[in-house]
Amino acid sequence: MTAPITIAILVYDGVQILDVSGPAAVFAAANDACPQPVYQVHILSAAGGAVRSSSAMDILSEAMTQVPPVAVDLLLIAGGDEAALLRLAHDPDLSRWLAQASASAARFGSICTGALLLAALGLVKGKRVTTHWSACRFMADSFPEVEVDGAALYVEDGKVWTSAGVTTGIDMCLAIVERDLGTAAANRIAERLVLYARRPGYQSQFSPLLHAQQRADAPFSALIEWMAAHLGEPLNVPQLASRMAMSERSFYRRFTESVGETPARFAETLRLDRARDLLMSKASLKEVAGQVGFGSAARLSKAFERRFGVTPQLFRETQRMQRASSSAPASLTD
Repeated sequence: MTAPITIAILVYDGVQILDVSGPAAVFAAANDACPQPVYQVHILSAAGGAVRSSSAMDILSEAMTQVPPVAVDLLLIAGGDEAALLRLAHDPDLSRWLAQASASAARFGSICTGALLLAALGLVKGKRVTTHWSACRFMADSFPEVEVDGAALYVEDGKVWTSAGVTTGIDMCLAIVERDLGTAAANRIAERLVLYARRPGYQSQFSPLLHAQQRADAPFSALIEWMAAHLGEPLNVPQLASRMAMSERSFYRRFTESVGETPARFAETLRLDRARDLLMSKASLKEVAGQVGFGSAARLSKAFERRFGVTPQLFRETQRMQRASSSAPASLTD
């Protein structure tokens, strides 16, 4: 029997509870899906005991001294109150424990603003990381030695794993489980957690669909949702205007003012966003083009390269090579 992978999630007063419960739920679901436990999760704090989250809910934690830093295989810093995180950097005992754990762990990282503590302790110098979009500018300005990716949902740079805001911790931990147990296991866990979709790390923090729905006036919010569900159908101005019972001229003007993009540009944005996800499947380029409404692989390639600067084929190959080259740490394969 292989020893379980020891995971330590650091919490503190002001922590975001979903940054703790989301990842913990992923690893618990992995244990439920396997014949024997794969992960042993410890929720740690500096002193142990009850920790008050930002949601006014208490989390029962163990004192960090109860888990030797060298015993940790995966260390994660949960996000939360930024000032509270930066104050932790001045705790010498905690800083020493985190430095030792991150040095010996096969992987370490953060969820949401937890990356600020890693940066403040100098643990991610020269690394590419991400954090919640609202903290990206502050982090980049405060820690110029760290490369901050303000767009990605999560980033893997060597043994450093960081995720953006809140729910992206689930996406990142599913990717970790996939690395450990395989794609089929990760998909079963996502199904068990009733996730709408598994999101890859390269996907933007800023969903074009959600952004448009937040910005759009009431008459167009339902239309935007309909467009996202019917990408394989014609989404031209005459059809959309007819659906909204407007003249084409009035529809074009009002949609552009409301959404911030022309109907054609927005339809292409939705299609390309979905195409990036489908390119990570086994579907052919022709099949992807058909599913998202481009009609042909050539049209998809032209639009994809114009928008992202690479061909769909190169994007697919690059993503697969990155995943293949990131082999599992030795401690996980003994």
